[in-house]
Amino acid sequence: MTRFWQEPAYVHGTPPRTGILLVNLGTPAAPTADALRPYLRQFLSDPRVVEIPRLIWWPILHGIILRTRPAKSAKKYASVWTAEGSPLKAHTEKQAKLLAGFLTNAGQGDLLVSWAMRYGAPSIRSRLDDMRTQGCTRILVVPLYPQFSASTTATVIDEVAECLRHWRNLPEIRFIRSFGDNPGYIQALANAVSAHWQRHGQAERLVLSFHGIPRRALDLGDPYHCECHKTARLLGEALKLPPERLMISFQSRFGKAEWLQPYTQPSLESLAKQGIRSVDVMCPGFVSDCLETLEEINMECREAFLHAGGERFGYIPCLNENDDWINALMQLSITHLGNWLTDAQPDRAILSLQQTAARKLGADN
Repeated sequence: MTRFWQEPAYVHGTPPRTGILLVNLGTPAAPTADALRPYLRQFLSDPRVVEIPRLIWWPILHGIILRTRPAKSAKKYASVWTAEGSPLKAHTEKQAKLLAGFLTNAGQGDLLVSWAMRYGAPSIRSRLDDMRTQGCTRILVVPLYPQFSASTTATVIDEVAECLRHWRNLPEIRFIRSFGDNPGYIQALANAVSAHWQRHGQAERLVLSFHGIPRRALDLGDPYHCECHKTARLLGEALKLPPERLMISFQSRFGKAEWLQPYTQPSLESLAKQGIRSVDVMCPGFVSDCLETLEEINMECREAFLHAGGERFGYIPCLNENDDWINALMQLSITHLGNWLTDAQPDRAILSLQQTAARKLGADN
């Protein structure tokens, strides 16, 4: 039997609101083993993230991984932790605030902009509850993954659906599926690369490193691989970069199974051994710098490339709070909000009449 949680008190005559919920992957609360353990448990318990049968996976997760990996991961997180806390959390919060400001300047100041993490805090459930309390009857959910994958975007949709399954009075919901080919996003990436080149000069190769997924996911029909290649192609065209100077690779492999190839670190080492002395590396699958970009790419992969004989490693940061990106995010949101922005809203006089009529019919509020 489905359990419905108590609805917040409704006040008749309250003007309906439209909200935007940005959702990123997640982060532990602190760079410690104790904080990593519940975060990793939640993340690695998601059946879309690890598609191994539970009877096989559960003993591995609880008997091995959650006993050994938290301490190792904590050291990595500690290397990128800032005075603001987790870089991913700090950037996502700032992006939400900037998006709200951009929307206000564009005449859309009535929109409520919030943000959440799929794993860890603030949770999707807590943010949706808060938006409901603030009167949102229409919510656009924006997973901050440029390229769609079942293990990222789809699991955000799953969690939103699971939260709403316990609501009685449901809002209208829309999702942005992916935006890796959005012209504004591509231009923001291109502008970031160009700005880096203006400051440091062009390297011999531009390496675009995307987060990996198991090869099996591609074989089963996940479109992620194709969408990554499309983003890379469009970015190369925007930069007018010859194909031979652009390389696509995949990072963050986990476990012994085959993942999408070529793998980033071995590819960088191979370039150095082939005589390529300089590379610029960008991660177009992330809109915010995080552990995977700051530690894995800008630390581990930098060291590997230089140790293999490379001479210059340039890391191009994620878009983070870049104005071009926030403007692209605003335009993307406005497009998907569609008629929600143009539908006529009842004025205060009509809302007051509705409240009076409701009270005559016996409503408390």
